[in-house]
Amino acid sequence: MLEGMRRAAQNWIGRTILSIVFGILIVSFAIWGIGDIFRGIGVSNVAEIGSTNISTQEFRSAYQTQLQNLQRQARRAITNEQARAYGLDRQVLGRMVADAALDEKVRALNLAMADDDIARAIIQDPSFKGPDGTFDRARFNELMRDNGYTEMSFVREQRRVYLRREIGEAISGSVIAPLATQEAIHHYVNETRAIEYVVLPETAAGDIPEATPEDLQKFYEARKSTYRAPEYRKVVTLAVTPQTLADPAQVSDADGRAQYERIKGERFGTAETRDLQQIVFAGEAEAKAASEKIKAGAAFADIAKDRNLADTDIALGTVARSAIADPAVAEAAFATPAGAVSAPVKGRFGWVLVNVGTVNAGNVRAYDEVATDVKRDIAVSRARSRVQQVRDTIEDERTSGRTLAEAAKKAGFDITTIEAVDQSGKDKTGAQVPLVDAESVLRAVFASDIGVDNEVVTTRDNGYVWFEVAGIDPAHERTLDEVKDEVSKGWREEEARRRLSAKAAELAKAIDGGETIEALAKANGGLEVKQASAVKRAGSEGLAPGLVAQVFNTPVGKAGSAAGDGLTRVLFKVNDSVVPPFDPDSEEAKSIETQLSRSYGEDILAQYLGKVQAELGVRINQGALNLAVGGGDAY
Repeated sequence: MLEGMRRAAQNWIGRTILSIVFGILIVSFAIWGIGDIFRGIGVSNVAEIGSTNISTQEFRSAYQTQLQNLQRQARRAITNEQARAYGLDRQVLGRMVADAALDEKVRALNLAMADDDIARAIIQDPSFKGPDGTFDRARFNELMRDNGYTEMSFVREQRRVYLRREIGEAISGSVIAPLATQEAIHHYVNETRAIEYVVLPETAAGDIPEATPEDLQKFYEARKSTYRAPEYRKVVTLAVTPQTLADPAQVSDADGRAQYERIKGERFGTAETRDLQQIVFAGEAEAKAASEKIKAGAAFADIAKDRNLADTDIALGTVARSAIADPAVAEAAFATPAGAVSAPVKGRFGWVLVNVGTVNAGNVRAYDEVATDVKRDIAVSRARSRVQQVRDTIEDERTSGRTLAEAAKKAGFDITTIEAVDQSGKDKTGAQVPLVDAESVLRAVFASDIGVDNEVVTTRDNGYVWFEVAGIDPAHERTLDEVKDEVSKGWREEEARRRLSAKAAELAKAIDGGETIEALAKANGGLEVKQASAVKRAGSEGLAPGLVAQVFNTPVGKAGSAAGDGLTRVLFKVNDSVVPPFDPDSEEAKSIETQLSRSYGEDILAQYLGKVQAELGVRINQGALNLAVGGGDAY
């Protein structure tokens, strides 16, 4: 319908008719009222838990916050459709329902927390501590601002969090994993097996005759869906991204060399690193006084000791310039020679003295070797500012009724026509079709249809891809004659695997009967016998996961086999199994105990929450939930 309206809008008669139609719609809305559309669903509840309601606005706010966090982590845009496909809406709602259930329980138990206790907990929170290890009011205010809290709303929320935590600790905080379970996991993780094995090549299967027509027909019928032709779509696309707009030829050598000097250590070799320590002072006077003491012969460590700072408090470690967040401190640290202390420098969090220890020189490739890459990066960076301008131009053209091809031409671009592509991104010959952000584009293409006005696809690098579905070749079954060569190849490979498996089973039986694997290897073409003495369930270098799994399914002293690479089969014998003694006081055992206890605790708390929610009653408004995340009015 939208495509038809767009075509209609291309002449004055069509535009006049559309104006009349929209005028009638506007008048009818004015007469009958559209208040609910503009008011939205702000008064609706997404969920009710006991006497607690989760409003649409609360859910939308929590959902958008989590979506933005995911986008920052992924460093790309994530659409509502993608987020819902990942189950983000259900995760956010589940957490909010669980929190509401615990809040109901807090009220039922009359739990409370004093203001002093809340304040003390916030002050001691590591998230709000500055470089000196104490509460930093400026950092606190900054984090409140970034996360949309006022101080009052944050304290109110934290009170709920701490009280929920009290219930959680009471329910599951003292859970200790049984020692027998810890020992069983230790055995499972640390058991080491020693094997000897040979690889039976494809030729060990013997001569495989040509398949009869009956064999091929039977093989084809059993796997008909494997040879089904996929759905192909003809697609018209236009990609506008920083990569496609970038023109390295427009970047001068001067700009390239300047950028190279900034990034050469981190990008084109081993950056210079330095072993650094720092002391942060509240004011310039303190920093200068300490600097004068050092000039007079005092050691940097003595200054730290006078301020009750341990080595861990002043150590920055062995770092590159780029690893130092404060530019002023980084400049001072890398301008001071080894074995010296910098002059006082004003950093972001106070006045700083930097002690420079060992300097490890960097090793960097010359500019001429990397000039092409540097200029390309600069061109891509510059192109980012043009992407949005081009997007707006093309969208304006499309809104005015032009087709994608016409809009692209108007903006100075050429469209790309893909004659056939399946959902995996391959054409009819099996070759991969070059597509920008193929996964996202193909998902959108195969969710669309011919003539549909599609939303632009945002790429991972914040570019855009427009597309139109120009044709659909539906999926269909292919006859045996169409795929005879593929079926013949498949039958032959299956027959080879079957024969190799049978031969390996026969040889394994002989080993279990007393034959040595060396004798059998020699009798079967002089195969090489290999050893693997440190095989663990987590894997072993050079052994496929399927083989490792089969090794641990085979008793010690017995033989077995597993599929190898390609059309090979691995015949092996398990010679030994060693499990190191279990020491409950070892670091590994403590780690296992911690993880198990946490897992048990989470399971117990989940069961408790399930019971509480069942007692309170949980009601979900599916329509409001769907609308809150930008979907339709029902799932």
